[in-house]
Amino acid sequence: MEEFVFYNGKKLRKGYTTGACATAAATAAACLLFNDEAHENVQIELPNKEKLTIPIASMEMRKEGCQAFVVKDGGDDVDATDGMLIGARVAKTITNQIVIDGGIGIGRVTEVGLQLPVGEAAINPVPRKMIEASVREIIGPDQGADIMIFAPEGATIANQTMNRRLGIIGGISILGTTGIVTPMSEEGWKQSISLELEMKKKQGQRSVILCPGNYGEDFVLQTLQLSKDKIVSMSNFVGYVLKEVQRLEFEKILMVGHLGKLIKVSAGIFSTHSKDADARTEILIANLALLGMPVAQLKQIQKCLTTEAAGEIIVNTGYEEVYEVIAEKVKQRSEGLLKYRKHEPTIEVVLFSSQRGYLASTKSLESLKEEWK
Repeated sequence: MEEFVFYNGKKLRKGYTTGACATAAATAAACLLFNDEAHENVQIELPNKEKLTIPIASMEMRKEGCQAFVVKDGGDDVDATDGMLIGARVAKTITNQIVIDGGIGIGRVTEVGLQLPVGEAAINPVPRKMIEASVREIIGPDQGADIMIFAPEGATIANQTMNRRLGIIGGISILGTTGIVTPMSEEGWKQSISLELEMKKKQGQRSVILCPGNYGEDFVLQTLQLSKDKIVSMSNFVGYVLKEVQRLEFEKILMVGHLGKLIKVSAGIFSTHSKDADARTEILIANLALLGMPVAQLKQIQKCLTTEAAGEIIVNTGYEEVYEVIAEKVKQRSEGLLKYRKHEPTIEVVLFSSQRGYLASTKSLESLKEEWK
């Protein structure tokens, strides 16, 4: 794995996610407990099958099992969790199952609508798979283990994150879809997107699929079954990327994203990071009110911390039409941003949610699949 990236003329060091840290800590603890091997560094496998070597800060054998610690290193992309200790305690069991849970400093899910059920430790699905696969390789198919992930400073550091607003209480989340933190300043990030768009244009592509992030890309690949070659991640820079696509004279745009992200665009918010704007609930309520949803249900929506949680109320009250309205407004707002400028690409929109999958689109999925295959 390359340890550095270059953005905006700067050489920036990559780091590793909390998920990679938890995997390394669990791996080191399992090696000591099951094989009596103490390692200063452990190698883990990332979701893309690349290998990553992570140093182990400390480890010890305890009565209840073995525990190991890793110091979180975000590289040059410093965030709230950078430099904190993330630990894993591994204990033998009489079954062949691997059970993963969160201990002190790891948040608990208290609201519906996230990737994990209420009551679960906030250890996301990809890190869970990484931890289980790494430990399973050490202990074999017939042995089981209880794995407790914890972070001594987690409860304090969580106050600097979005967790409480998302209904994750008591600590940090164990996150990461790739295991790697790629450092990018906003300007450098934007320039990297422009370079990618320019590359695709030079390769002869006339259309582009814009996604806010990994979830959108997964939906394009798995549900729409379209080519990865057309996908560009626009992150939170929706307005910037739309104007770059216009500048480069692409003919068609397909915007595919989670409702919680693209709903902001439906109200003319083109920088979708929460630090710039977070009016998801207000936008949803306004559109539902125009469709006639009673005030009592609107007040229930107002209490929801995520659009996923609001989706339960929307389905139960029969107001799924709101998704079509929002998809059309995303299209109209995006077209409006590019109006009266030279070259106006056609724009279509697909919305989905993590729990319910496909929600709405400005054309049928069948026609989009045919048009974009």
